Amino acid sequence: MLLKLQGEQPRALLEDKQFLNDLKEQKQSAYSRLLDEFQAKVYNTCLSFVPNREDAEDIAQEVFVEVYNSIHKFKGNSKLSTWIYRISVNKSLEFIRKKSTKKRFGFMQSITGNATPMDKTSYFTVFDHPGVQLENKERNEILFKAINQLPEAQRIVFTLSKIDGMSYKEISGITEKSVSSIESLLFRARKNLQKILEVYYKNMD
Repeated sequence: MLLKLQGEQPRALLEDKQFLNDLKEQKQSAYSRLLDEFQAKVYNTCLSFVPNREDAEDIAQEVFVEVYNSIHKFKGNSKLSTWIYRISVNKSLEFIRKKSTKKRFGFMQSITGNATPMDKTSYFTVFDHPGVQLENKERNEILFKAINQLPEAQRIVFTLSKIDGMSYKEISGITEKSVSSIESLLFRARKNLQKILEVYYKNMD
């Protein structure tokens, strides 16, 4: 039996610390590993908020540029993944706000009340999101448009929970809200989504 030396850290922890140091030194090998581990996950998160492939790809690219430029600010108070997902959410919301201001897309306009609910403008290119498995493309589009009509805090929590499949604890870390607040926001999001969808399908009759 090997005795653990005083002050010795687990190998995985040492490796993570070295990885973080390499990132802060902007080593290409560390950045390549970062992309390998997080590229698909970050893209899916961006896609959850902005269901258009090209825009989601652009946002994901911005996320990694931000990570690269700001890694020296990361203090290690949370997991690196939590910090990266927080940037992903913020970049996605920045994109939505800019598009909403420009009033270029119907589903963005609907957030600010400048378009009719469930606008028919087809901005969506993603109907097979890995986090949403519905019967057909039309229902996926309807769901995403309804989600984008929720108040921002509810939309964030619902998207991370129900589309990205994150736990309350993970969402708490990303949003910096308590688990009880997450539960409350998710409850209200479900209620509001139900109302939005009921109105939509009633108008379809």
